[in-house]
Amino acid sequence: MSDFFGIHSPFIEHCGIVAVEREPGLARARVELTPPLLNAAGNGHGGLLMTLFDVTLAAAARGMRPNSTGVATVDLNVSFLEPANGVLDCEGRVLRAGASLVFCEGEIRDAAGGLVAKAMGTFKLITPRTAGQITSD
Repeated sequence: MSDFFGIHSPFIEHCGIVAVEREPGLARARVELTPPLLNAAGNGHGGLLMTLFDVTLAAAARGMRPNSTGVATVDLNVSFLEPANGVLDCEGRVLRAGASLVFCEGEIRDAAGGLVAKAMGTFKLITPRTAGQITSD
C-alpha cells in the first residue's frame, strides 16, 4: 500500500503495514507476518512491532490537528508481552493533545485477541509554522 493515511512511506510498504481506520484520536493498522518479518525464533520481529506502533500512534496523533503536515516521534516505549504470530492488529489512541505534543498509547493483539505488546508514545506535531524547525541532527 503506497498511502498510509495520506503519508507515502516506502518503509511502511516494505513492512506490509496496512492502514485500517483513522478518526480523530484513534488509528488502527494491521500486518500479516511473513518469513522476512520474523526473528530467529520464528516470531514477529520486535523492530517490526515497534514500527507498527510508531506509525499507528503517529497517525492517531496526526488526526488531532487537521493542519499538521506530519509528526516527529519524541519518545516510544514498548513492552513485549507475548510472542507475535499470524496477523497482528494495532490500535493507537490519543491520551492528551497539547499545542504541539500529543501523548498516545497503543496495543497490538493477535488474531485470537491475545495481547502481544503495549506502547506509550509522545509525538511532536509538525505544522506549516514549525516544519522548518525540525532537523535531522
